Amino acid sequence: MLVSPISAFLNRLHERHKSVTDGHVADYIPELSKASPDWFGICIATRDGHVYEVGDTREPFTIQSISKAFAYGLALEDRGEEHVLSRISVEPSGEAFNAISLKPGSGAPFNPMINAGAIATCGQVKRTAGESRIQRILRYLSSCAGRTLDIDEAVYRSESETGHRNRAIGWMLRNFNIIDEDPHDILETYFQQCSIRVTCRDLAFMGATLANQGINPLTREPAIHRDYVDNILSVMATCGMYDYSGEWIYRVGLPAKSGVGGGIIAVLPGQLGIGVFSPPLDAQGNPVRGIRTCVDLAREFNLHLFNPSAAPPPALRRDYDVSFVTSKRRRPLPAARTLRNYGARIRVLELQGELNFSTVEPVLRELVRQAPYARHVILDCRRVTGADRISLQLLNTFATQLAAANPPVRLVYCNAALFQRELIAVGAAENSIFADTDAALESSEDLLLAELCGPAWRPPETVGLAQCQLLRDCTPDDVEWLEQRLPARRFEAGQSIVLAGEKASEIFFIGSGAVEVRLRLSDGQVGSRVDVFAAGMSFGEMAFLDNSPRSADVIALEACECRIIDHALFAALEKDRPQLKITLLTALARLVSANLRHTNRELAAMRT
Repeated sequence: MLVSPISAFLNRLHERHKSVTDGHVADYIPELSKASPDWFGICIATRDGHVYEVGDTREPFTIQSISKAFAYGLALEDRGEEHVLSRISVEPSGEAFNAISLKPGSGAPFNPMINAGAIATCGQVKRTAGESRIQRILRYLSSCAGRTLDIDEAVYRSESETGHRNRAIGWMLRNFNIIDEDPHDILETYFQQCSIRVTCRDLAFMGATLANQGINPLTREPAIHRDYVDNILSVMATCGMYDYSGEWIYRVGLPAKSGVGGGIIAVLPGQLGIGVFSPPLDAQGNPVRGIRTCVDLAREFNLHLFNPSAAPPPALRRDYDVSFVTSKRRRPLPAARTLRNYGARIRVLELQGELNFSTVEPVLRELVRQAPYARHVILDCRRVTGADRISLQLLNTFATQLAAANPPVRLVYCNAALFQRELIAVGAAENSIFADTDAALESSEDLLLAELCGPAWRPPETVGLAQCQLLRDCTPDDVEWLEQRLPARRFEAGQSIVLAGEKASEIFFIGSGAVEVRLRLSDGQVGSRVDVFAAGMSFGEMAFLDNSPRSADVIALEACECRIIDHALFAALEKDRPQLKITLLTALARLVSANLRHTNRELAAMRT
């Protein structure tokens, strides 16, 4: 059985450190002392939901101080950054996690990662109708983990019964009006929050949720408001490992948070989350094996945030124009020639990865370069994994400038469902956002053809056989002969005309309406659009010529009428109308050649 080299590496890493006996299991909370010092798990979760794990990754333990980072995110969502900063600072304290220390003058805790700051954070989480603070915190952390978490009641009781130091901190916070109520409920919430039961695997997914701009990789649902992800990661980076935080960011270079239950969570933004579980702690309250594991991971996988290899990939993946790649809607020959000659006026820029200031800036430069030559620019966002507000604002501001230019340039988006609401929130018009690339291309082609050719470019809605592209070289007498012999069939919108896999025995000439060709997926479902044919065009020629099964489904987009030529009539032409058969075969060869050339142009454009 093949094993991923990443899994093999984690196995070696686990083997390397499992024999480490340094450190002691926390015992200041009596229930925590029951943990086995031999438990040891390592888990990596990617932002697209893939997991690599080894060891005791499914062993439950209490989250303890790791919960502080996520509760801070919920408090920011509830109160806003300005209010929370007025109560809780974000400076490293240089003291132990449970120190009874507040900033001189204001009485504010130094940061939300020490106990004083975490208790103050609990006080900023709002109660809502029907939900207590702890219910909201538990639901919030569950959404980050991608499953329903619960509270270890035995650990909670043990924390509550022995939490005298934290009670002293709570009353000091009340004295300085950092919390606005009797601290009892807030303290019990804090004890329960620290007693939430997780696994090493949960921590990895919680980290991957932070890496994925707050969207859980398992559920694909937003768990943390993306506006506050950077706030959470910032305090994790500067304060998450207590007074080891400076050396941690130097050696490991990842935002992280430890807990006295034995867990460490670390995040490589935009890429992955790491969970490590090992109960023995060092003098600073950090898991010994966890730190050594993360140091080795960061060094050997080049995960350090400030490593040059961690730079994001460029947002601009590829660009092309309609001279090479058109929409799937087949155009009448004159319109197709116009698009080939003037297709450079419709540009498609394929974007990828995260859109932020640094990745969008080169895209804007390219837009400035192409604006003098383009009339329509399509930003294809199918490979974009996230976009922050400033990147969307910059793009939309430039779209407004392009629209006001002389001549104007139209900028539109496609495949942007992931951040469509954010686009609209920064001012993008709903009609500038298309479901897919094909729809955006078709719209731009229609507008360009109207600009260049006027309304006359549009073909008539109904045509006779004489106007069919495949029959344009036939004599009037031949067309009349076919008119008398080709049966007509009518299809309603949505009706299947041809099914993939069935025997091919006919060519269809469209007299009115339009049809679309769709590939059949391996599971039998109808897949992506391949072509759209309208009046005057034909379909079904390839399978008809080589007697192969149909390769795709053809579905009526609207009510349409087709004329049909079958194998029997085509064979009879050899005797009755040999010249007509030669003419048809020549036209079919020309059509196949044109289709092949078109495909080659598209492939060439896609290789760049």
